[in-house]
Amino acid sequence: MVALYHRASGQTHVVASPVPEILEALHPDPLTLDALLAQLSGRFDIGDADVRALEARVEELVAAGLVEAL
Repeated sequence: MVALYHRASGQTHVVASPVPEILEALHPDPLTLDALLAQLSGRFDIGDADVRALEARVEELVAAGLVEAL
C-alpha cells in the first residue's frame, strides 16, 4: 500500500499494486496504453497481459485526478 497526496484536491489516496507501478512507468513521459503495457511487462512477470484491464486502471487514475488523459 502506498499513500499519494494530491495537492490540487487536497486528498490523500491509498493505493495498492499495480497503481504505484503504473504511476512510476508514466513518469516523466506519457505513454500510450500499448507502450505502458510493454514497459510493465518488461519489468514484471504479469503473465497474460490484458490491455483492457490496464485501460480500466488508467481510467480510474484519470477519474481520481492522479493522471491526465492525452
